[in-house]
Amino acid sequence: MSSPVATQKPPPPTEEVERPKKSLLSALLTRPEIGSVAAAVAIFVFFFVIAEPFRTLPALSTVLYASSSIGIVAVGVALLMIGGEFDLSAGVSVVTAALTASMFSFQLTANLWVGVLVSLVVMLAVGFLNGYLVVKTGIPSFLITLGTFFMLGGINLGVTKLVTGTVATQNVADMDGFASARAVFASEFVVGGVTVRVTVLWWIFFVALATWILLRTRLGNWIFAAGGNAASARAVGVPVNKVKIGLFMGVAFMCWFYGMHTLFAFNTVQSGQGVGNEFLYIIAAVVGGCLLTGGYGSAIGAAVGAFIFGMTTQGIVFAGWDPSWFKFFLGAMLLLAVVLNLYVKNYALNRRS
Repeated sequence: MSSPVATQKPPPPTEEVERPKKSLLSALLTRPEIGSVAAAVAIFVFFFVIAEPFRTLPALSTVLYASSSIGIVAVGVALLMIGGEFDLSAGVSVVTAALTASMFSFQLTANLWVGVLVSLVVMLAVGFLNGYLVVKTGIPSFLITLGTFFMLGGINLGVTKLVTGTVATQNVADMDGFASARAVFASEFVVGGVTVRVTVLWWIFFVALATWILLRTRLGNWIFAAGGNAASARAVGVPVNKVKIGLFMGVAFMCWFYGMHTLFAFNTVQSGQGVGNEFLYIIAAVVGGCLLTGGYGSAIGAAVGAFIFGMTTQGIVFAGWDPSWFKFFLGAMLLLAVVLNLYVKNYALNRRS
């Protein structure tokens, strides 16, 4: 007779351990732009209370335009800072782009769109050169782009004087292609009786595009990885050099775009403009949550930082204050932003651990 075979009882099902769900407040506090959003709300309420003209829709339109004038380039600067690099040539690059388009078309009596495209090629080449020198020499981007800053500043003044005999370009308002180019880069439209500049829409579009890249694409992961730890990123196959060069070219593209707005909004360009604006772009990114050490930040935060800039510049005027206080505010805001952003990052790391 065959003996019955003892069968083992199946082990009892293991109970799944549920991870504690993060509260909405905790999720918000880990976002890099949360500090700048809080600051923006406080500044808006402050000027809303003390400056009566600030409460009108035309004032809001003016604030948005001032914000977009910094915010467009700040988007590219923010991505570059997340990637762990700086570009101190962004301010003068805007003017270089505008001067190139204007003088090329005017001197050759060509359609303005020819000058626009030539300017784009020139600016992308400048961005590529900055990035290439940084990744191939290992010299900090601060020094590389500082050299580019001085060279472009000298070229802007020297070439403009050589070609035009003055420090400004000729008026291009009556040239072929001006109307269509102005419609793209510097047009206005009315909404509810309020005039809105097209740069505001372009600013929103670039912020949305950059946010999508950072949060929804492989390139976004590469940008964070390259800025956080380049050596580790290389070890897992991230093309760090290509990413950094591409980010420098992205800043150059944004400089070109805003340079085109400058040209077609004012019809002429002063060759000495732009000096110092590079710090405004960096401040907007830092106030928005980008760390100076790289690997952390957001495009939305840079947009909020630019909005704070726009509210402050216009709010001081609407309040009737001495504009000299604006620089003091910028310095104080930068210091507070660095401290707050460091706190937010440490909080976020502690929550993840």
